[in-house]
Amino acid sequence: MTPSLSLAPVAPRTVAANKWAIAVAVAVGALLEVIDTSIVNVALTDMQAALGATLSQVSWVVSAYGIANVIILPLSAWLGDRFGKKRYFVFSLVGFVVASAACGLATTLPALVVARVLQGLTGGGLLAKAQAILFETFPREEQAMAQGFFGAIVIAGPAIGPTLGGYLVTNVGWRWIFFVNVPIGVAAVMLAMATLPADDRSARTRAPVDWLGIGLLAVGIGAFQTLLEQGNDEDWFESRFIVALAVAAVVGLVAFVAHELRTGAPVVDLRVLRYRSLWAGSLLSVVIGMALYGALFAVPIFASTILSYTSQQVGLLLLPGALTSALAMPLGAKLAGKVDARVLLTAGAVVLVTALGMLGRLGASTGGDDLFWPLVVRALGTVLMFLPLQLAALGPVPKKDVAAASGFFNLTRQLGGSMGVALLTTLLEKRQAFHRAVLVDHLVASASGTLERVSAYTQAMLAQGFPLAAARQKALGLLDGVVNQQAAIQAFGDTFWATAALVLLTLPLVLLLGRPPEGAKVELGH
Repeated sequence: MTPSLSLAPVAPRTVAANKWAIAVAVAVGALLEVIDTSIVNVALTDMQAALGATLSQVSWVVSAYGIANVIILPLSAWLGDRFGKKRYFVFSLVGFVVASAACGLATTLPALVVARVLQGLTGGGLLAKAQAILFETFPREEQAMAQGFFGAIVIAGPAIGPTLGGYLVTNVGWRWIFFVNVPIGVAAVMLAMATLPADDRSARTRAPVDWLGIGLLAVGIGAFQTLLEQGNDEDWFESRFIVALAVAAVVGLVAFVAHELRTGAPVVDLRVLRYRSLWAGSLLSVVIGMALYGALFAVPIFASTILSYTSQQVGLLLLPGALTSALAMPLGAKLAGKVDARVLLTAGAVVLVTALGMLGRLGASTGGDDLFWPLVVRALGTVLMFLPLQLAALGPVPKKDVAAASGFFNLTRQLGGSMGVALLTTLLEKRQAFHRAVLVDHLVASASGTLERVSAYTQAMLAQGFPLAAARQKALGLLDGVVNQQAAIQAFGDTFWATAALVLLTLPLVLLLGRPPEGAKVELGH
């Protein structure tokens, strides 16, 4: 028996084991990045007190990460081609670990914001390269399973972040939301070094660096993300700062697109948008990003302001949905391999809209138990939309363009999330003011009922020992609080219904997607 024949049965198992070792290595890196998009939100109050900053100032801890993240995402394909995919991924991991340690050690707000910028720049490379590496590692017939594994991380991560963050802030301290990345990141670096295939030096691009393209991208995307992050705080276009950002975003992005389409060595290959599946899928990705991050943004605020939940309780409230996403992904992967992506996307949209409708019927008597099933159903709907969309958008793209396509696709989801949070924040405030005005008019119109309620509140305050004048003042305060709470509850309902309507309105884009082509087994080439 020849040596080659004796080794034949072992090779497939070795290759399979190596594929999944690579998958685990890149997944841990992606998980660190995704969790850090939301883990900081629960610690802002503690950071504010520790660093002596205002709430608007400390919000830059969140904004700085998001701005840096969206700038680097479209550059990830070029950076991987120029320096090598493995080298760039490992560099991003190491940089993320170092930046996380710097965040935890920061003693001033400027130092923390700078460290968060570095964390966002290195974290953006982890997410985009992880997905591209999985597409390049697994054969076409195993893409659903591999992307299901990746999708579980991307969907569950934003919910795991507040859960983990709430526990650490409550029981250890806010600095540990950053320090916890260090041991996990070191393990991920060692795993990536051991499992990722060596870079092919001959495949690296040697074209001149497109510095103008990088600059225009940073200005355009950076200004747009900053506008989304700070717009509501600055009262949108009533602020000269926001107007200037809008002008910079439009001019920068238009000039960037024009330049990249003319240059022979673009830093971002926009020509990948010639694939219909990618541009149609990216538009849908914006909507899913808005639904995914927007709903996760509104529910914690509802729980903390209306239900008076602590950070840890909010995290535990979101945990069942995160676990549902992770457990449902294998089922979604199996379905994605057998059912047309358009059918799954439509089914997922219906499930997601159903969940948003359940959330839209929240009332004053709503408790944590009432949120359990809407969040679980929402997680199922997101899984049914997220995974088929990834496969339908990126599956038809040739291997040589997957890295550029993946960076663009992830960028649209990230921007969709930022747009969703910005729009829903504004909608929440506007609708709360509207509902308050309507309720106040109703109270004035039914003066006798209002006087009876104020009288009942006054009697209750008198029974507690307050003087008459103070009792009346507290009674009016109680009535005002009831009005504000009811207005807020109705406004939250409006945001969920608006998100549901947006999902339905953009659903026809599904018709532009095609089923990922069936192909022969792709050789790994490692």
